[in-house]
Amino acid sequence: MISFESDYIEGAHPAILEALAKSNMEALSGYGSDSYTKSAKEKIALACGLSKKQSNQVYFLTGGTQTNQIVIDTMLRPFEGVISAQTGHVSVHEAGAIEFTGHKVLTIPAHEGKMKADELDSYISDFYADGNHEHMVFPGLAYISQPTEYGTLYTKKELTELSQVCRKHKIPLFMDGARLGYGLMARDSDLTLPDIARLCDVFYIGGTKVGALCGEAVVFTKENMPAHFDNLVKKHGALLAKGRLLGIQFDTLFTDDLYFKICRNAIDRAEELKSIFREKGYKFYLDSPTNQQFVILENSKMTELQKSVRFSFWEKYDESHTVVRFATSWATTKEKIEELKKLL
Repeated sequence: MISFESDYIEGAHPAILEALAKSNMEALSGYGSDSYTKSAKEKIALACGLSKKQSNQVYFLTGGTQTNQIVIDTMLRPFEGVISAQTGHVSVHEAGAIEFTGHKVLTIPAHEGKMKADELDSYISDFYADGNHEHMVFPGLAYISQPTEYGTLYTKKELTELSQVCRKHKIPLFMDGARLGYGLMARDSDLTLPDIARLCDVFYIGGTKVGALCGEAVVFTKENMPAHFDNLVKKHGALLAKGRLLGIQFDTLFTDDLYFKICRNAIDRAEELKSIFREKGYKFYLDSPTNQQFVILENSKMTELQKSVRFSFWEKYDESHTVVRFATSWATTKEKIEELKKLL
């Protein structure tokens, strides 16, 4: 059995395990006040084109849903909700975690997973034009992800336009970067970390899906980390006493460009996977430039393939076909791709 089920099915990059083992018996201060976490924050701030001083605006949390919930909840006022594309992760695949905090997810149309700036602008303008808007949930933050749920990417132009709309309406733009490394290293990506830091008010650099055991690095880019953020994180039950576990991992990932190198592997393997499916005559649901590939399988072929390969159900295509997802990762090998080719 070979698996393309997701990009977090392996443990962690060997360099991370080595760093954790090497530092294991060091007595380090808790809650992220250790030297490794400080170093990791400074390296991330530098990679984002921020000043060393702004490294205090980098914060480590353990997982994607936790990060989305905490960032959205702490940046919104009680009467506000978050705007997302209909297919956005916070809208579809987070079990109502945002609503659990008392904030509604306000959806607008999705276009291959992306929201359009003009539709975001219209949504917010229409809200304030409604004479009854005091009785409604106020749009308080815009949420996007890079890559999207469908592996697609925002271009620099599209992100700039979204940023301009958010500035116009004075709401923050938040980018979910659970798979950000794979987006940055995609062959036709024209965005860099400094671009994202300039255009977004807050975003995070995913580690859980990109070589770490766990962890996401939140970056507040405009000196806008909510006041007493440690306190708010603890209220959510998310303040990790052994913060060193996150700091050491990100310090390793952002040493000698390891994060970007291992993300490139996922993209290279995904391109090979795409070529194989095309050669075999399979059709794709859409053209994804990242590590998530969405293939349309005839149901009987899907059942047969499931005997040897793990992949994810995505959605029904029609009565006899299903859209499934194959995901490569930092750990996917050429040998695994060749084995899939033989099975197909």
